[in-house]
Amino acid sequence: MPLLELDGVTRRYGALAALSQVAMSVEEGEVRAVIGPNGAGKTTLFNVITGTVKPTAGAIRFAGQPIAGLPSHQICRLGISRTFQITALFPEMSARENARLAAQARHARRWQPFGGSRIFEEARRLADAALEQLGLSDIAERPAGLLSHGDQRLLEVAMAMAQQPRVLLLDEPTQGLSVEETAQAVDTLARFLQSSRMTVLLVEHDMEVVFRLAHRITVLHRGTVIADGAPDQVKADPGVQDAYLGGFA
Repeated sequence: MPLLELDGVTRRYGALAALSQVAMSVEEGEVRAVIGPNGAGKTTLFNVITGTVKPTAGAIRFAGQPIAGLPSHQICRLGISRTFQITALFPEMSARENARLAAQARHARRWQPFGGSRIFEEARRLADAALEQLGLSDIAERPAGLLSHGDQRLLEVAMAMAQQPRVLLLDEPTQGLSVEETAQAVDTLARFLQSSRMTVLLVEHDMEVVFRLAHRITVLHRGTVIADGAPDQVKADPGVQDAYLGGFA
């Protein structure tokens, strides 16, 4: 059984179909990239999966459980976390405190008056483990706002990982990075994904990043899936080249 499954997912805004009959099955431990030109529906897909917006039609199942239409916080607690295109950190707080808050936010009893110290310590442990996974332990005490842009992007991944997800959604993790920062971030992500075997959905415009990290690629165009397969298959698909890659192969 797929860990994450979409069946006929559609999202309409009036007459505009941002997503149309999208079907996708993601196996546990798979790194799946979702690519497509601007306006293809990639961010809408992430928003629908994570409950930011409700699908107009279709089913979404996580570990066999229907989740379409559930609120975002409930979907997060079930085990789906995400990062965003725009960096969202507490700049004056340390990297460790940013990750700790993310871990604590998922705890069902985070606001209880008693036992708070135990919850705090558990969140701190999860934060430290996530920072180590992403190679950020050495800068854990630095204010997030003083980190390089590349480290800020990795910190966002660490914050998502501190929530102990079963599925991680990465929305443009190399956006705004220099060529050197991108290479360093991708090396770190590749090591992390290999060691953790985390199930990942990745939206990324940089095709070199996609082909480096993804096991399988789904291509969206005008809200519709036009290709789905291994990187070499997708790279060689004439329809994909016409719609998005522009002869990249």
